[in-house]
Amino acid sequence: MGENAAPGLISELKLAVPWGHITAKAWGSLQGPPVLCLHGWLDNANSFDRLIPLLPQDFYYVAMDFGGHGLSSHYSPGVPYYQQTFVSEIRRVVAALKWNQFSILGHSFGEYTDQQPHGPGFSCIFPEMVNKLILLDSPLLLLESNEVENLLTYKRRAIEHMLQVEASQEPSSVLSLKQLLQRLLKTNSHLNEECGELLLQRGTTKVATGLVLNRDQRISWPENSVDLVSRELYAHSIRKLQAHVLSLGSSGHTSPHTLSLLQRFQFVEIPGNHYVHMKEPQHVANIISSFLQRKHTLTA
Repeated sequence: MGENAAPGLISELKLAVPWGHITAKAWGSLQGPPVLCLHGWLDNANSFDRLIPLLPQDFYYVAMDFGGHGLSSHYSPGVPYYQQTFVSEIRRVVAALKWNQFSILGHSFGEYTDQQPHGPGFSCIFPEMVNKLILLDSPLLLLESNEVENLLTYKRRAIEHMLQVEASQEPSSVLSLKQLLQRLLKTNSHLNEECGELLLQRGTTKVATGLVLNRDQRISWPENSVDLVSRELYAHSIRKLQAHVLSLGSSGHTSPHTLSLLQRFQFVEIPGNHYVHMKEPQHVANIISSFLQRKHTLTA
């Protein structure tokens, strides 16, 4: 492990996929119940460095970098980043780890792939595999019926943006850590310097004259990576869930009402903002720990 290794980290993983590799980091006990940790949009596995050491260490936690994020390979030229491809990444990772059943801890964008604010996610497509689902500050963005007619325009704009990025072939900017940190904090007011530096540790590569961002420029728009769906399809999808669900969110940010269709759903309002699990992990650690340790069984 390097000098910046997170407390309790036991290994760095590199899993082969057809376009290269998916990287991940692991904490806890190899013999313990598995928990897959999914980071937010444009973040990376380091976003769990301050939370996981506060959770029960008799579980086995694996935090993956999605494709185009962190230390994972970029998709091949011409291959787009869509929600379904991120969902299939999860399936590849758990197959490589030989997990048949596990829990998921997802933050923001990570929840779009394991749950379904923007479309049917992993927990709905493979409901028998996920026994517990923990959602960290999940914004609920659904198309109302009067907005559905704009969906084709929305999809067209996303495709054209991705083609423009590929055509430009602009090299990544070489900047200092200070410059990158200033830029990150300017575009994300919920982060502080300490958390920003933590994400940049894994999100940058050192070159002769400074640092370059690792992430694929094609994912600079969230619209390229999520699928908006109607409220009706969303409600239909969550009825497929078999997992027990814990949703943690700040006031007004997370919308618990649709998930409350499930009998196995619990919502807890917490102090803090979108990055509370990084800035003040103690605010969520005890709640998550209790939920993980509770005896739950899957119910169809």
